[in-house]
This record gives sequence, structure tokens and C-alpha cells, in this order.
Amino acid sequence: MLLTRLPDKMTLAAAVLLLLLTLVSNSRADRDFDVRHRLSTVTRYSAVKDIVDNSFQPTDIPVGCTPIHLNLVARHGTRSPTKKRMRELEKLASHIKELLKDAKEKNLSPQKVPAWLLKWESPWKGKLRGGELDTKGEEELYQLGIRVRERFPDLFNEEYHPDVYPIKTTQVPWASTSAVAFGMGLFSGNGSLGLARHRAFAVTSESRASDITLRFFDCCQTYKDFRKSHEPAVVKLKEPIIAEITSALAKRYEFNFTRQDISSLWFLCKQDVGFLMWQETTLLDITDQACSLFSPTEVALLEWTDDLEVFMLKGYGKSLNYRMGVPLLKDVIQSMDQALKAKEDNQAPGSYEKARLRFAHAETVVPFSCLLGLFLEGSDFQRIQKEEPLDFPPKPPKNRSWRGSIVAPFAGNNMLVLYSCPANSSSKYFVRALHNEHPIAMPGCGGTDFCPFEVFKESILSPHLKHDYNTLCQVNLDQPKQKPETSKLLKLFRWLFSFGNDDIPSDGVEL
Repeated sequence: MLLTRLPDKMTLAAAVLLLLLTLVSNSRADRDFDVRHRLSTVTRYSAVKDIVDNSFQPTDIPVGCTPIHLNLVARHGTRSPTKKRMRELEKLASHIKELLKDAKEKNLSPQKVPAWLLKWESPWKGKLRGGELDTKGEEELYQLGIRVRERFPDLFNEEYHPDVYPIKTTQVPWASTSAVAFGMGLFSGNGSLGLARHRAFAVTSESRASDITLRFFDCCQTYKDFRKSHEPAVVKLKEPIIAEITSALAKRYEFNFTRQDISSLWFLCKQDVGFLMWQETTLLDITDQACSLFSPTEVALLEWTDDLEVFMLKGYGKSLNYRMGVPLLKDVIQSMDQALKAKEDNQAPGSYEKARLRFAHAETVVPFSCLLGLFLEGSDFQRIQKEEPLDFPPKPPKNRSWRGSIVAPFAGNNMLVLYSCPANSSSKYFVRALHNEHPIAMPGCGGTDFCPFEVFKESILSPHLKHDYNTLCQVNLDQPKQKPETSKLLKLFRWLFSFGNDDIPSDGVEL
């Protein structure tokens, strides 16, 4: 006869204590969970600009080193949804009305129906235009301009001239408006216009059809073909998580939610947070509507699916995504070389460029960050130098460096500051990398944020120079326009399995 030994009192006490600690830990984690930090590339700048890697120790700039030039590559600020997204939310409102009618017919318990849904209408109902920079977006760039000037007073002490402080943008309204807002902050108080003493300044742009510096993605037919052919596969990879969350919410609220409903509700959550942040409400208010439908675990998974889409279609998921951005990297290096020459030739102040300021899109900032080797795990930098495919960002609850909310939030930016140092330094010129205004490690420079200029060029620029943009992006006119359907399917399956690890959903992350 087998006898089961009952646990003694000490063992029981330890088990109860462990359970209590786990419950307390989970409760604290839920309280600390801030959905404002979890919105991938739709995250507002103010929510994440001061989130940094605490394990990284920034370099103390040596005494005697002074900044002589600054390159800025920034994304536009927060903007309103596009017309396509507005129509999507109006369809969601119509379907919610059907779900509420169905719930009433089924005598569903009122406690099951989120109160805000009862009278919800799309905030953009009836609006004819979309995509414009909103008030919050203007403020993000205006304040960024002020902070940049205050941080680098020696760079912005010259009388304004467009050759000294060129401001470049794409021919897209929300990018050009961002450039204007930044310039108003940068030059505020230095002019004679109005009580705030603003001044006029120039903002220039290239044609959309030929802007290979800031809209390289739009001029690269190879990339456009790649993205068009692979977007459906990304959607397919994301479907299991969307399906899982759809099922969970359907059981939780006894609503017959569809997968499209969940995608639209997640998008609405991201818009609600931005709108309510602008109203300066509390976190409790922010999460009281669409975001409150999802648990923290579900939000983390939805965020990860957005991040994965950015990774695969704009980031390290395909080397083409960032290789086509080499014209921008060359433009940055060229501006530094010119500043260095001006310094060596003792050119008169005001006769040479001191900052090159650019305003564009997530599709610009993300590839540029990849060219610099930012947000990589372990030995990944060596792998991208060899153009080897990288693994997907780790799935929650695992930690990961690649987060769309940090890599390219609204108004997200990279700054490369060229410093001149005393002759007794290890190098005469150094480059400092700042991401969202904070020093960031460059793997190509030994994991430091302050890198000798020649090392920067050799380790970060040179490996990418073997790629010519025109060759990389040209259309092969001899290539057959159509291929057998079996060939397309075969390529799709090969691509899916070549990526390697997990499964995922999509709602077209906004840029």
C-alpha cells in the first residue's frame, strides 16, 4: 500500500507565501503597465523620449572637444488618421451598433457591455480630409527645435542663412509642416515677426519622383515590388495572434467580434491614447475606452505584431530595407567631411554649414537607424554586415531591443554630432550618436556613442558602399511581367520558412 506524505506546515507556508508574492508581483506589473509606451510607431514622442537603456553608460565628452556640425534625421510629428483609416473606424462604429442590437436581443447582462460602447461614434465621422499634422505634432517638433538649440548653443549662434542651416523635407504635408514647426522653435526669439520675434526661414524638398535621399523607399522599384509581394505573408504570420485575441474578447464580452473588429479596435486604442494625452487626462482615463478592452498581455502581443511588421518590411528583416538608404548615409558623411574641411581651412564663421536638418517618415528613420546598426541583439551587427537574415524580435514576455515605440515614434529622431577635439586626443574628430536626444551605443564603434570619425566611416559607412542605389533599385525590363502561379506560391513558402521563428497579425502600421 502506497502512503502519500502530507506536506508539513513549513512547506505549506512557503507555498502560500510564494503564491502571494506571485499575485502581488503580477498586480504590481499590471499597475506599472503603461499602454502609452506600447503603441509601436504610433507612439507619441513625449511618452517615450526619455526611455533609455539603463545598462548603457554614455561617454563623458573629453574636455576641449567642441561640436562643429550636427546632422538630424527626424520623423514627422503626431498626425491625424488618413482618410482610409477614418473610413475603417466608421465601419467599426456601424458594426458595433449591430453587435449592441444583437446583445439586446439576447438579453445580455449590462455588465458585459463596456459602457463607452453604448454611444460611441468615430471622432472623425464626416471628416473629409486626413493625415495632417495635429496640434500635438506641431508642439513635438517646436519643442524639439528649442531643445536642440539650447543643447548646442555654439552650433546655433550664427545669423540665420539657408546655407548655414539647411532644412530639408519630403514633399508630404505632414513632413514639411513638421520641418516648419521645428524651425519656428529653433529660431524663435531671433527674428522680428510678432511678439515671439519669429523669423522666416527656408524649407526645401526634392520631387517625390527623384528624392533618393529622404524618400529612397518611394523611388526604389525593387523595394516596392518586394513590399507588395510580401505584405500578404506578413498578414498571414500575424493572423494566429489576432485570432487568439478575437476569441478571448468574444468570450469576455459575449460579442461576436471579428478579426477586423479587433484590428480596428487596436487602432482606435492607439488613436484614443494620443487624443486623450493631448487633453492631458490621466492614465486611468486613457485606458477607459478601447484600450481597456485588452489585457496587458494582449496589448503586449498586439504591440509585438506591429513591431514585427516594421522589422520585416522596413527594418532588419530584409537587407534591401536599409541598403536602399545608403544615399542618405552618404549625404550625412558628405556634410561632415565639408564641416571638417571648413575647420581645417579656418573658414570664417557664417561661411559654411553648421547643421543639416531633415524631416521625413518612419520609412526613412527606421532604415537609417539600421544603417547605423542601432537596436541590435548580441552579435547581430556582424550578421547585418554580412547581410545575413536576423531572427525575429523575441516574443513577449521576453525582452527585446527592437521596439517601434522607441525606434521610430512620432517625431523620433537620430542626431549625429561631429566634434573637434584637442591635438593630444586619440583622434582629432569624433562622431556622437543620439537617438531621441539620448546617447546610444553604436555596435560598429565598439559599443560606444562617441566614435573617432575615421572609425565611423570605416566601420559603419564602408561596408554599405558596395551597393549602388541605381543598380539596387532599377527595374529589370527584360524580366517577364508574369510568372506561373505555382512559382509565386513556392517563393512565398520559401520566404515564410526562411524567416524562421514565430507566428503573428496586421493592421498596416501607420507611418
